Amino acid sequence: MTIYLPTPLRKHVGGAREITVAGKTIRDVFVGLRENYPALAEQLWDEESNNLKKYLNVFLNDENIRSLQGPDTPVQESDAISVIPAIAGGQPGSGLTFNVILSHRETKMAD
Repeated sequence: MTIYLPTPLRKHVGGAREITVAGKTIRDVFVGLRENYPALAEQLWDEESNNLKKYLNVFLNDENIRSLQGPDTPVQESDAISVIPAIAGGQPGSGLTFNVILSHRETKMAD
């Protein structure tokens, strides 16, 4: 499957916008990053808690994995995973909706 990376994380994979990975669950995929992309894995996976870092939003085919089974969400080879670091700041009701985040992601992926 493909993991799409935002610009700030691309430096950990030689500037690539996307990488191809394997696994049966989100957890398998992110733990497996250690082998080929250790610098990226360090940014995304918390070894101590055996979970994704708290500031990350991970989408499987445009659906937040938090609304699925979290890191235990099953994945298939044809799936797309998008990693979006949380945006800090702002104020309630500032208009930062899921659609705005997706639009931002699509713009960044085109960079």
